[in-house]
Order: sequence, then structure tokens, then C-alpha cells
Amino acid sequence: MADKEEEMGASLFSRTLDIMENDPLEEIFALNMGDFVSEFLISEDLANKIGRSVKDKTQSLKSQLKELISIYSLDNTLCVLGFDSKDEYVVYNSIAKTITQILDVDACHIYLTEEFTKGLNFDNKFLGLVGSSIDFDEDIYAKKLGYSHDDKSIVVKAFNNLEKVQIKDISEIKDFVPKYELKEFDVKSLAVVPMHNNAYVVGVIVIENYKEKSIKRAYMNLLESIARLFGTSMHLQKAIEHTEELIKDDEVLPEELQQMRAELTALIGDLGSNQQVFVEKLAASVDEKGQYKVAHSQNTADLSKKLCKQLGLNEKTTDLVYYAGLLQNIGKITLPESLFTNKGKLSKEEWDKLQNHPNVGVNLLMNINFLSEVIPYIHYHKERWDGKGEPEGLSGNSIPFGSRIIAVADAYTAMTSDRSYRDAMSKEEALGIIKEEAGIKWDPDVVNALFELLKA
Repeated sequence: MADKEEEMGASLFSRTLDIMENDPLEEIFALNMGDFVSEFLISEDLANKIGRSVKDKTQSLKSQLKELISIYSLDNTLCVLGFDSKDEYVVYNSIAKTITQILDVDACHIYLTEEFTKGLNFDNKFLGLVGSSIDFDEDIYAKKLGYSHDDKSIVVKAFNNLEKVQIKDISEIKDFVPKYELKEFDVKSLAVVPMHNNAYVVGVIVIENYKEKSIKRAYMNLLESIARLFGTSMHLQKAIEHTEELIKDDEVLPEELQQMRAELTALIGDLGSNQQVFVEKLAASVDEKGQYKVAHSQNTADLSKKLCKQLGLNEKTTDLVYYAGLLQNIGKITLPESLFTNKGKLSKEEWDKLQNHPNVGVNLLMNINFLSEVIPYIHYHKERWDGKGEPEGLSGNSIPFGSRIIAVADAYTAMTSDRSYRDAMSKEEALGIIKEEAGIKWDPDVVNALFELLKA
């Protein structure tokens, strides 16, 4: 008996006293006391009631878990799991190419752990290359590129330490072993960011430049938010898979379901926080690339949110308008920074790129599932009340209300901000212009709300 007690860490009696202070009906069979309890401590009738209660509790927990899964299904996360063929993994090449455009770097490579590379063979490497911005003439996965546990690479160090690494001059370190297939003999500077959610790490993102170049802080912050978003999303997807198995298990204990419920709830909360941080960092990168001297996107979003409250809109709509306000210039993030620093006359091709940037942004957002609801607000925020705007010439109330709010907030914020080519207008000047164009460019109701808000 003493050995048994030592193995459990406490006697059955002391554990039972602890449990009685919590929920004995759920926990009593977790002690594996079963027949002993039924035969010696309680009547058969009470034992049956306890059994029914545990069963009801189990079914209730399973129902709650099913609801959590249905609300936060894989479609509502970055759905980058469940692949079982090379063709499906190719999506990571597109992601890597998008990252190079966003961060204005020369190359990007994405590595995932064995747990997340099912269907691919990397010859026992624990990190396998699943995506690259480099165009290959042959099958990228046939090369089986990756890293073993005993590699001394800075990529492995960043993974193991859960810390980002940024190196401005690669010649200064001895443990960089370039991969010929990835053109890494040309690399002059790089950064490595682990994709993780706290201690749960799923892989790394590597970005490279072929000249000595430091990544701007706004871009590096964005890369970290992308990595965190991927890590959390993939962790959540794994948790969902495990939850589905528990729901099917007729022998599962209630405490296992409770633990899974707590983990899922925490991960969903983490994902929501990470999504908001991602959007805010993306907006900051847009402002950085657009050469704004202030946080234009953030200021537009904040003013849009205040206008929503002034107009009495509900919380969900207000949140969507806020995100749309942050991302209304999202197309700029995939355009070269040189377009915004060019002081001379733009070519027709460059001008077309700038003019069409909302459409570029819409295409980017359509691939980020959790932002899909803000697309209409962004897509139509260049429309005018009189129908002479873009992209479709909508007029009046046919323009989504969120778009009309963002349009006014964007105009006021732009007018009252310093730009590289002009000084900021005063509050009175900006409001005067907006008032003159109410009913022409802007929704009169939104303009009135702006005046009421600013007490002009």
C-alpha cells in the first residue's frame, strides 16, 4: 500500500478529500476506485446515479467541443494543414513569394517540422523545406532539403531557442552553410524567425538578401507576427484534430474533455490576439512603404471606429470597419518601395501600379480567410457619392456603408498629416474641404458625424 501511495504522490484517502472539495461526481472514477467504492462506500442506487451523471457530463462536454470546432473550424484559420500530396504543399511557395514582396527582400524559405510535413520525405531531417520564393526547374521536394538535429546552422539555433536571428553580414559568422539549390552562396544578409505559439514550435521562416541590408523594424515586426500567426493557427488545427478523436472515443474521461476544452479556448483566444497584431503590423508596414510620416493607417482606423460609434453601429460592424480602415491601402505592401520614394515623374506602368493598388490588396486579402469580411469595405472605399469614383462607379447608398465611413476618415487623416511632398493642413482647412464636397465625394451623413465628433 505504501508503494502504491508513493507512486500516486498521496494516499487514496487524502486525494479523495481534495476531490470532495471540487466535483466528486466527475472525479470519483478518475481514481480508478470503481468496484471498491460501489461495494463498500455507497449504495448501488447512488453508484448508478453517479454513472449517469458522468455520462451526461461527458456528452455535455462533447457537445461543447463540437460547437467550438464548428465556430472555429479550419476554414477560419490559416488552413495550411492536412496536406498529403506534393501538389498541395506548393501553396507554401506562394506564401514565400508574397513575403518577399511584402518585406522587399530577395528570397524567402519556409521550413516545417516532421509533424507538419506528412506526405513528404526528408530523409529523417527534422526540419524540411516546404516552400521557397526561388523558382526551381525541377521538383523542389525531390531535393529533400532541410536540417537535421545535429546541424550547427543558425536556422536550427533559432528554432531551438525560439528566438529570431538577424545577421546583416553573413561573412561575420562561421556556422552558415549555404545550400546551393537555394542560391545561398549569393546571400549577404539574412533573418530567421521561428513559427511558434509559446513553446509549441512548428517551423521557421528564413529571409535572405543578396546584398548587405538590414530589415526595417516595421517589416521585421510584421514577419514575427506572420510567424506567430502560423504557429498558433497550426497548433489550433492540430488541437482540433485531437479533439475530433476524443469526441469519437466512447471511453474518454470527462477530465480529458475538460482539459481539451481549456486548450482550445486558450488557442482561439491566442489566435484572435495574433490576428489583430498581424493586421496592425501589416498596416504599419504599409505606412512605412508609403513614406507616411505618421501612422496614417492606424489613425484612419481609429477615426473610422469613432465614426462608427458616433453613427450608432453595432460592435461587429465597428470591428470590421476598424480592420478595413487599417488595411485600406493594403495593395501598397506588395509594390516596390522605390515607387513611393521616386521624386521624379512616374512612368505609365508605375502610375498604373499605384492607381490599381486597392485591387492588388483585395487579391491578397482574399487569401487570408479571417479577413474576408472586410474585403467589400476596402474594395469600394474609392467610390464617390456622385458615382464618379472607382472601381465600379457605385453611387449613394449602393456603396457599402463601411466604405463610405473609411473614405471620409481616410481623407481627413491624409489632409491633416505631413507628407513628403506637402505639409499638413489645419483641422479647419480639412473640414472645410470635406464639407464642400459632402454629397459629391462623401456621404453627407458621415460628414455630419465627423463634424459632430470633432465638434466643428
